[in-house]
Amino acid sequence: MVRPLSRTLRQHLAALRILLVLTVVTGLAYPLAITAIAQLALPHQADGSLINENGRPVASGLIGQNFHVVQNGQDNGPPDPKWFQPRPSAGSYNPLASGASDLGPNSPALVAQVKERRASRATFDHVPPGNVPADALTASASGLDPDISPANAYLQADRVALARKLPPATVHDLVTTHLQQRVLGFLGQEHVNVVQLNHALNQIR
Repeated sequence: MVRPLSRTLRQHLAALRILLVLTVVTGLAYPLAITAIAQLALPHQADGSLINENGRPVASGLIGQNFHVVQNGQDNGPPDPKWFQPRPSAGSYNPLASGASDLGPNSPALVAQVKERRASRATFDHVPPGNVPADALTASASGLDPDISPANAYLQADRVALARKLPPATVHDLVTTHLQQRVLGFLGQEHVNVVQLNHALNQIR
């Protein structure tokens, strides 16, 4: 005569079956389904919003980057006037160092940084210090934000046109075509993705 399983053992077997089912559903079926839907509906975004040049990825539209003068094979020089400049980054746009400076609005260090950035950007863009927009003076919370305000982009257009010997109207029109509206018409602010803008700028001959 076969003895029935004890109550405790039956409970453990039931728990094991539930564990296996949930592992298959949430650990395998669900991720595969979401991946398939993303690849079918939004393949560009699902693959990281990569920007390709000559058949190879050179950037992501989701992560900002520095546009500095290249020295010794690295972009560790001063900001390059031929490019639209992003907002400051506490981590130099390094994804491994994502984060803010953690300096509060009353921090003397932050006040000094903003003052220095204002003077530097005013000289760089040949404008009065009072015309430099706020997003050109402060970093984002992530330190990776690729977006700048339309005012920031238009402010830089004349300097970029001069450095590249392009008609100012051409560069201004390029900024206008890259204006992105608020999400759903009310979320966020109108902005310009500086990485995508500079990629388009590089295509102008």
